[in-house]
Amino acid sequence: MQQIVVERFGGPEVLVARDAPDPVAASGEVVVAVRAADTLWIETVIRSGDGRPHWPQTPPYVPGNAVAGHVLAVGSGVDPGLLGRAVVARTGGTGGYAEQVAVRASEVTPVPDGVDLQVAAALLHDGVTALALLEITRIGGEDRVLVVGASGGLGIVAVQLAKARGATVVATARDERKIARVRELGVDAVIDSEAPDWVDRARRALGGTGATVVLDNIGGTVGEAAFTLVEPGGRFSAHGTPSGRFTEIDPAEAQRRGVRLTGIADVQLSPDDVRRLTAGALAEAAAGGVAPVIGQTHPLTKAADAHAGIEARTVFGKTLLTVAP
Repeated sequence: MQQIVVERFGGPEVLVARDAPDPVAASGEVVVAVRAADTLWIETVIRSGDGRPHWPQTPPYVPGNAVAGHVLAVGSGVDPGLLGRAVVARTGGTGGYAEQVAVRASEVTPVPDGVDLQVAAALLHDGVTALALLEITRIGGEDRVLVVGASGGLGIVAVQLAKARGATVVATARDERKIARVRELGVDAVIDSEAPDWVDRARRALGGTGATVVLDNIGGTVGEAAFTLVEPGGRFSAHGTPSGRFTEIDPAEAQRRGVRLTGIADVQLSPDDVRRLTAGALAEAAAGGVAPVIGQTHPLTKAADAHAGIEARTVFGKTLLTVAP
């Protein structure tokens, strides 16, 4: 089989296709024939070397933590009924950029009938995280929600889920192409976050008083400006870093305004919660409640192109790596 190896820290060009032995299912494991592998912005940070010392990966390593495909083999102690099943699986942090992966059977979730494997792969991180964010911030039909950075995979799913729960949703995006596509998601308004008066525009779109909930997928100065839009008593989730850093909020100011702050630590989920939310995201897709936008796919061997697009912030929605049957 082939897999993608980060041979040294550096730019996208360090992602190189290499032959490797086919994995064997040990006791309690299954081998998944991969059809789609998720990609994440944080994987580009780790690959560049900028993730040290927060992430333990050291070259050479195989990136990727989420795949969708069919069960090719099962080890001892695993239900043989899984053979041939369409599944999604987390790989434990590495190993997903490959034609086949061996994973613990406990990490596998069956994909409901009618749900495409690429859709399933797109939900493994974004669907799980979006559902967790909605639970943490308790978004309901009475809320006015600002989704900061709504053109990425997570932002799109968060918009869809918040709208499905009846909330008023205002989104931010950058450049006319992305703004137009976010508008197609049925948001109540889209604000160009590069406009100098974007905060004032967003406040008006939110009814003049601000948001009850802000989901910050960007971080940095954009996230800090968005914090000014939270109403007293509201909720602010600072979980995004595509700007290069998390949003920095003065806890004393948040306390003074009665704003409940949450962040990336709050979506570091237990294995049980990951399994529960994975099944929930797939069920939402099967029922038509969520439809992730897969903006671009690349063959596995073109993983460098996928990373380059993510880093350039030219992508829309989810970027996947694909493996032909």
